[in-house]
Parts: sequence; C-alpha cells; structure tokens
Amino acid sequence: MDDAARPPLALFDLDNTLAGTAHRQHFLERRPRDWKAFFAAAPDDPPLAEGVRLVHANATDCEIQYLTGRPERCRADTSAWLERQGLPAGRIWMRGDRDRRPARQTKLDVLRRLSRVREVGMLVDDDEQVCDAAEAAGFTVVRARWAVRSADLADAQEREGRT
Repeated sequence: MDDAARPPLALFDLDNTLAGTAHRQHFLERRPRDWKAFFAAAPDDPPLAEGVRLVHANATDCEIQYLTGRPERCRADTSAWLERQGLPAGRIWMRGDRDRRPARQTKLDVLRRLSRVREVGMLVDDDEQVCDAAEAAGFTVVRARWAVRSADLADAQEREGRT
C-alpha cells in the first residue's frame, strides 16, 4: 500500500498520557534527580483510562504509533508495558540515550519527519510546551490533561531533556 493510501497516524505520548507516573515522580524531587530509578519504576505505571480509551477510539481510523521522550534504553520495558495494557502494536519513537534536547524539540523533529511521508492525524501529549510547538507547526493536538502533572517532571522535560 502506498503511503498516500495508508490511514493517518495518531501519535500518543506515554508518560502522563497513557501511563500514570505519580508513583515514581518522587525520584525527580531529589537533587540530584534519580533518573535510573525513575525509569526502572516505569513498568509499574498504571494505565490512564482516558488515554487508553482515546487510543482504542482512534485505532479503527488511524495507525497508532507512540512518541515518547523516554530514552531508547527503556524500549523493552515500554513495549512490554504497552502489550500488557492491550494497546495496539505500533512503532515506538524514543529519544536517543544521550539526547538531552527538550521534548518540544525532539518530538517536533519526529512529527516533521513523519509528515513528509505520511499524514499525521493527531498528536496526544500532556506536555504543554510540546503541544504548543506542535500546534504552531500546524499539527492537530489533543492535550492530555487527565493526569496530575509534577512540576519536577515538567522542569526535567524542558531543562534536562530526559523524558
């Protein structure tokens, strides 16, 4: 099937969009932040019902893919978590292990790359700066505002480029 005939992509963030991170955010409240422990606890994230519902609601008309700021070293845990939640299989876009750019930059780079070859139907993300950047670039965005946001996580996403 040529790319023009394929369904649009629906890209879903993970942390605080599909996966609840409240139980592990305390690792980011320390100085220095304990990134190893933060990501090691990700397999125990509870699914967020609103995000999971939205994935399933869009799976019939869109190809589901996942766009996360998690580092590549978390791929196996992330894939296993998605499968355990019964979420549709789809490509997982992750940041390089040494990539410390803000999520608004890394995710926008992926969106632009994808949009050159496929229709990007929507991005679902909880990070307001990612959402603002994607909207400014012309992408359709659904703001995932159903999880409790941590100021430490938001700071880490922007300043440290870790998730």
